[in-house]
Amino acid sequence: MSIDVKTLGKVAVLMGGSSAEREISLLSGHGVLAALQSQGVDAHAFDPAERDLIELKRDGYARCFIALHGRHGEDGTVQGALELLGIPYTGSGVMASSIAMDKVMTKRVWIAEGLPTPHHVWLPPTEQTRERVREVPDHLGLPLIVKPPREGSSIGVTKVEGYSQMQAAVALAAKYDPDVLCEEFIAGDEVTCAVLGAGDSAVALPVVRITAPEGAYDYQNKYFTDVVRYQCPSGLPEAEEREIQRIVLQCYRTLGCRGWGRADVMIRATDRKPYLLEINTSPGMTSHSLVPISAKAAGMSYEALCLHLIAGASLDSPAPLAAKA
Repeated sequence: MSIDVKTLGKVAVLMGGSSAEREISLLSGHGVLAALQSQGVDAHAFDPAERDLIELKRDGYARCFIALHGRHGEDGTVQGALELLGIPYTGSGVMASSIAMDKVMTKRVWIAEGLPTPHHVWLPPTEQTRERVREVPDHLGLPLIVKPPREGSSIGVTKVEGYSQMQAAVALAAKYDPDVLCEEFIAGDEVTCAVLGAGDSAVALPVVRITAPEGAYDYQNKYFTDVVRYQCPSGLPEAEEREIQRIVLQCYRTLGCRGWGRADVMIRATDRKPYLLEINTSPGMTSHSLVPISAKAAGMSYEALCLHLIAGASLDSPAPLAAKA
């Protein structure tokens, strides 16, 4: 589909922000900005940590590409502000963004819909006592994962191998989020699957298989080394790939996501059953990022992907009609 860039108007690429993922957001944002400008789009960088969002309206921006990650970027807050300003934006709307940002709320929705996700224990601040923390492995087994439920990029995440590590793991996660999520560890293949579109027209892109040294797919290896291998095509049996795409599409639609997103999945080695870990509604767009890898395998360049996403920028609801006199 040909896109007339002149119809897109002035575009703000929102990047940076104030979350723990600011550094990655800047990498994503500058990549998107260069891609859009290379296609003739009137695109400009805009950092909400340095400028008030009201300036978007004042400076005549017609739409926004959200390249923000983490809190105040993909949790529904920026989306809500843009709704009030009446400026269309990329990605999911307010409700889907806010639910997807919270891994505990996401799990609750998925469980209610019968979607497979690892067993978990939620520890609000009042339940982070030494006694309660120590008994978590009794429910989930070992090893297990401890993480802040509202962060991304593996920030604050610990793989706990024994009871003695639980207190430190919870304390680390609690530095980033008052709540702590403890999750059953699924041993097996780690994959991710991107989705483009909305509702019944949403399409799952090819699955990417992730192989990290000793399973260390952490913040450093995700963005700043070349030791992680990304396979796309995944090399998985065709039936497995289709099943992963099916459940990812279902989890995306269940949350009401639109525009684009990317779900992370573990395939249990013992029986090859896939388990949904989380869904990202503002995925990374760095040189190491996974959605561009998947899009490329589907025949879509990085530049074409960026153009496709900004052309699809929208609002949850159209601006209300002006009140009649």
